[in-house]
Amino acid sequence: MMKPSFFASASALCLGLLLAIGVGFEANAAAKCIKGDRKAPYTIGWANIYSVPTWMKQTQGTIEAEVETLKKQGLVDKLVVTDAQGDANVQIQQIQSMIDSDVDAIILIAGSSTAPARVIADACAKGIAIINFDSLVDTDQVTAKVNTDSSQWGDQAAKFLIDAIGGKGKILILNGPAGVSVSDDRRKGADAELKAHPDVTVLAETNTPYNVAPAQEAVTSLLFANPEIDGILSLGGALSAGAVLALDKQGRDQVPITGENARQFLELWKEKGLKSWATMQPNWLGAFAAYTAVQALEGKDVPAFVKIPLPVIDNSNIDEYLARAKDFPADGYIYSPYDEELFKKLLAQK
Repeated sequence: MMKPSFFASASALCLGLLLAIGVGFEANAAAKCIKGDRKAPYTIGWANIYSVPTWMKQTQGTIEAEVETLKKQGLVDKLVVTDAQGDANVQIQQIQSMIDSDVDAIILIAGSSTAPARVIADACAKGIAIINFDSLVDTDQVTAKVNTDSSQWGDQAAKFLIDAIGGKGKILILNGPAGVSVSDDRRKGADAELKAHPDVTVLAETNTPYNVAPAQEAVTSLLFANPEIDGILSLGGALSAGAVLALDKQGRDQVPITGENARQFLELWKEKGLKSWATMQPNWLGAFAAYTAVQALEGKDVPAFVKIPLPVIDNSNIDEYLARAKDFPADGYIYSPYDEELFKKLLAQK
């Protein structure tokens, strides 16, 4: 017969092992919102704010491709996709539906920086990995935020344009939709340079969707009202293409212009010999968000914010991008290459 002291010792040992296992798991599940109680294969929700712009379609394409890779690795079972059609309130309802169906992760571009805070906090409390990229939310109740530095984007664009026009002149500023964080932050980022150069006069500004047609229409109206323009500070690629087409249609001389990696803009840049500079919000941020969500669910340490370096496109490398143009939609974005090794390096940043 075993002594009571043996049972006490054995019980203590088992308890110690259980505690050790629990503590060890929690130590591995270091990312926010992660409780360690979810197992692969996972269901990922993609709460899309709108799917119409080609940039969004390309971004969803990278998400779907990454999910297929993760499926082959036995890490993901299903991708659930919603489309709020530009309505932040609808996006909130769709996120709530994902929570109710107990998805394991939600990746999103926020339609509002403030409105989704409550529903996102609810998802986080339930152990759902939340990866927010591109347009960010004003809450830290997420697993990770992923973005380029939009303020740096605006600053670099303004520096290029001001230098290109010799530090003085009349310019137009083209912004994306008001209230969208990436658009607002790019514009704020340009402020310091503009204020430091009082001889640069901002004639007018626009806020339009990131599409060529509305940008061309808006710039056309501004051209009628402003016969003298020395440069255009465009903070979006389709906006730049629209501006170039508007100038062309009115028979106006092209002026220095900043932009983004939109294929149409890059092709116009080359065709017309524009004095330009561009950067990009890589579409593969979507794929990286899906990858990051799974890494967090698997117990990996994930940074609260992952900063994506801004690639620069200028006359020294524009031909490299245009050489790959055929692989992208005519109205799409020629984004930089990516792979899992790049994703690992980005997650390893401190």
